[in-house]
Amino acid sequence: MNTEAVPGTVYLVGAGPGDPGLLTIRAHRLLQTADVILPDDLVSDAILDLASPSAEIIPVGKRCGQPRITQAEIHVLLLRHARAGRSVLRLKSGDPLVFGRAGEEIAALREAQIPFEIVPGITTAFAVAASLKTPLTDRTSASKLILATAHHAAGKLTLSPSWSGAFPDESTLVIYMPGRDFVALAASLIDSGIAPETPCCAVSKASTAEEQSVATTLAGLATSEIGPAPVILLIGRAIQLATEN
Repeated sequence: MNTEAVPGTVYLVGAGPGDPGLLTIRAHRLLQTADVILPDDLVSDAILDLASPSAEIIPVGKRCGQPRITQAEIHVLLLRHARAGRSVLRLKSGDPLVFGRAGEEIAALREAQIPFEIVPGITTAFAVAASLKTPLTDRTSASKLILATAHHAAGKLTLSPSWSGAFPDESTLVIYMPGRDFVALAASLIDSGIAPETPCCAVSKASTAEEQSVATTLAGLATSEIGPAPVILLIGRAIQLATEN
């Protein structure tokens, strides 16, 4: 495999949760050699500092439902620069295939017959588990892991549970992009069948120097002071160890 970015190719790359030390070697090398970099808002400055000094960096982030650029405009940038013979790095927070818009970008690249490659990254849930020193699937309490998000295609917040019927008891639920209405979110999850006393941990700015975590219960989430976005929420009996630390 060629370790350097190839002209005319688009790379959908996971930047991990924020700590440059959690980049893959492949992602690091592509950062150093790509001609054009299109990063999300959540990609840290410390990671962008690793880019080639000659690289053109074009921020294409969307935050809190207020996009600076539409998804269609991102597609135009990907295709335009690739067709001009430039190597393009589409840099996404976490893993590019987890709660991002990689599917739409893949479809656009395939339709335009632009060569592309996907480079996985560490998704935030795994970085948070490591920071908390807490297994997400501890065999004594959780045999299932559910990754969910409170945001859907239209960028609209929904508090509906991501399962049908009763919540699986031996599960750890991880909610990406939970929004800021923790009162309504906690009430919705309790209504869906999760016990109010279930351990819960909200982590802000995971893996960075500004990381903050609040360990509580699902019932206590409503009155907890949660740090600034981005926030990820972990719920389940496997999180008990984090709430005891």
